[in-house]
Amino acid sequence: MKIEKNLLANSVVELVVEEETQNVAKYKKQALNHLEKNADIKGFRKWTKIPEAVLVRKFGDEYVNRLTIDFAIDGIYRDALRTENIIPVAQWEIKEIISESPLKIKIHIEVLPTVEIDSKYKEIKLKKQEVTITDEEVKTAMDNIQTRFTSYEVVTDPEYKAKLWDKTIINTQGFEDGKLLENTTMDKYPLVLGMNILVPGFEEKIVWAKTGEMLELPVDFPADYHNQDFANKKTTFKVEVVSIEKAVKPEFTPEFIEQLRGKKLDLEGFKELIKEELRDTKESNARIDEETRLMEELMKITKLEIGTSLLKNQTEKVFNEIKENITKDGLKIADYLESLKMDEDTYKENNVKPIAEKRLQWELVLHKLDELETVEITEEEMNKEIENILARFGSSDVLSRLKELYMPNSKYYEELKQRIRYRKIIDTFFEI
Repeated sequence: MKIEKNLLANSVVELVVEEETQNVAKYKKQALNHLEKNADIKGFRKWTKIPEAVLVRKFGDEYVNRLTIDFAIDGIYRDALRTENIIPVAQWEIKEIISESPLKIKIHIEVLPTVEIDSKYKEIKLKKQEVTITDEEVKTAMDNIQTRFTSYEVVTDPEYKAKLWDKTIINTQGFEDGKLLENTTMDKYPLVLGMNILVPGFEEKIVWAKTGEMLELPVDFPADYHNQDFANKKTTFKVEVVSIEKAVKPEFTPEFIEQLRGKKLDLEGFKELIKEELRDTKESNARIDEETRLMEELMKITKLEIGTSLLKNQTEKVFNEIKENITKDGLKIADYLESLKMDEDTYKENNVKPIAEKRLQWELVLHKLDELETVEITEEEMNKEIENILARFGSSDVLSRLKELYMPNSKYYEELKQRIRYRKIIDTFFEI
């Protein structure tokens, strides 16, 4: 076998492969075996041995030769990959059958991009972000938890006045210059005061109202209101407060905290836990920002050309992740695209493809840095990281399963080890 190899644009390798006629002939047996398994010839039961002459007479010399060539092309393609140590990332493409005797073909194979990073990368030094958590941030997080788990009790006292975060049931109609506005009539509409679901200022005007009270509320819609039919309108809303449900926020008892986090803690212990969770989130966001800044610097001194198929596959992967996040919240991807006034192909090209390209660039550059730098991960570092992961879970059953997943040499263990290695490489570029 003779192989001529050329590197083309977009990470495509071109191979011109020539195989001698006598070596191609051996693929005729594969072609005949294929025909034998799929032939329906009178006098021969399926899966029985059919003489070559019968098969040739049935299908014709030209078809048998064509099938032999097909099997030969497939065979020499695999042999060429092994010989040239090529790992394809997409379906190969036959560009030309130059000759059949000897068999000579030209094929294109997309491979992982070659990454060339200038040695100046060692000079890159960036400032690491400092992460702090304030008492006010902890309080806000706990207030949000209380709001999320607030329950409501129907108010029977006719003198009770609605407060912020109470739930009201209202009937309402909107008017402009005394004329009823379309799409403003709502019957028995549940409204939590302070959630800012409706036009700004509307909910605040219901605070201090009583059950059964009739209100006339002047409401000016802002110029940038999302529904342009109402933008800049000066209106009056007639509102009947049908009922009021008093907001009852949960107290942070050890029992409630255990329901939330699986750990029985007192109030101070829960505050510390919330603080650590906020710190984890901030550190994670800071790391994303740091990686983005580092990537921008590295790409200035990196040569990297991503192939069409690799980018297309990554784009599909990112799109499916986005779609999954949208649909798990009860939305439909079609409705989401409609709100953006885009079809799926346009959305992928304009919104998803740039994300996919940056993700691929980062993965490939990190992989190259891993080749260039010697980073060792100790058993102690691995154990500490695994302990940090396990500490997030309180269930003994979950902990038991996780411990099994992170046994040395397991898939999860090796993936974690790789992530730690990448993290240590990234950290070398930052100064505190």
